[in-house]
Amino acid sequence: MVQISEIKVGTRVFLHTKKGDFECIILESSRSDILLVKLDSGYNIGVREEDILDIKLVKEKIEKDETGKKEKESVKAKSDKKNNLPNIVLIATGGTISSKLDYKTGGVKWLTDVEELLKFYPEILKIANIKKIETPFMKASENMEFSDWEILAEIAAEYLNKSDVDGIIITHGTDFLHYSASALSFTLQNLNKPVVLTYSQRSSDRASSDARLNLICAARAAVSDIAEVMLVGHANLDDEYCYALSGTKVRKMHSSRRDTFRSINSSPIAKVFADKVEVISHFNPRDNSKKVELKNKFSDKVALVKFYPGQNPEILEYYQSNGYKGVVVEMSGLGHVLTGEAKNNWLPKLKKVINSGFIVCAAPQTIYGGLDPMVYSAGRDIEKTGVIYLNDMLPETAFVKLGWVFGQLIGKGIDNEKVKKMMLTNYSKEFNDRISDKEFLN
Repeated sequence: MVQISEIKVGTRVFLHTKKGDFECIILESSRSDILLVKLDSGYNIGVREEDILDIKLVKEKIEKDETGKKEKESVKAKSDKKNNLPNIVLIATGGTISSKLDYKTGGVKWLTDVEELLKFYPEILKIANIKKIETPFMKASENMEFSDWEILAEIAAEYLNKSDVDGIIITHGTDFLHYSASALSFTLQNLNKPVVLTYSQRSSDRASSDARLNLICAARAAVSDIAEVMLVGHANLDDEYCYALSGTKVRKMHSSRRDTFRSINSSPIAKVFADKVEVISHFNPRDNSKKVELKNKFSDKVALVKFYPGQNPEILEYYQSNGYKGVVVEMSGLGHVLTGEAKNNWLPKLKKVINSGFIVCAAPQTIYGGLDPMVYSAGRDIEKTGVIYLNDMLPETAFVKLGWVFGQLIGKGIDNEKVKKMMLTNYSKEFNDRISDKEFLN
């Protein structure tokens, strides 16, 4: 039996214990009598030395290429014109997909070299050449902000307008991926080629990582004829196929499931398999002769506010007094806040701030469905104050769009009518004229 003291951190072993048998990876432990390990499920557990009956080293499988040679330690980004494969650019921004296990902590850390992704998943190189890997920053998605979206859009536009680039993949953290997808949908106007955002819920070096299928399907989508900003990821819990989802109509719906992203009030654009793309709904076709128009200016003086029972409308003046230009309010039902005899009637405050130039937009907090202020008198009264009702636009998309609209109006003056016209212009399928019942929880 191998002694615990002889095993190096990061080694894969087979443990035979009093409580069961399993394979795991050795982590650094602060106690000599406890073996800290990471299971293939991703969980870290401690195993008492007295409970270990036997421990064996597990030989790592050595991958070989078609010639029978050992796979190289790293796979460099390459563009080989002789193989006639299309060329794509990979932009890595951080998130779990750009991380690997830290054997000391049991958590994850950023990849020191993003090209490791190609080492983990060389199958991508059978679909396309990776012409270039860009790493503008490495951030958890919750740390991203408007300035990061400006940078991403600028890099994407530069490559999209190159004749020798056929598509773009952006790897990203999951938590705020849908915000970035919306931002790119507005900033990359007159889109000519696919822009694919993808992710993983488990680090790329784990055998159970969802990154493999997501990256392979992302590459397949990036060389397709679908010239959309789209999010590509698992369609279900199995490694079967992915969905390609519109960048403005998608939302993270689960904290940890690999199929966390869902289309909202919209059908997926396509099913994406490792070897093919099956189109489901209408899309903007690839046109390599077009040039992308970069409109990547944002204002960060916007906020997203969820209305809740009894809420004091002074929240509007708080944002206004702190230099904000407008807010998106997630309203209840068909678009309501406190009115009438309610203690915190919002109507007087809405009139006051809107008349002074502050912008207030309404989005549905129900997620599915749209707003209609004409159904009830409360909604009609709210709309009369100048609130801009955004139909079925997702709150997150509305927040991003409002910041983008303000960015386009810098130096041109901001008023309610200008903002309303732009917010109600459908730039990238962000709202629908009609919503099908089939699109609920699809």
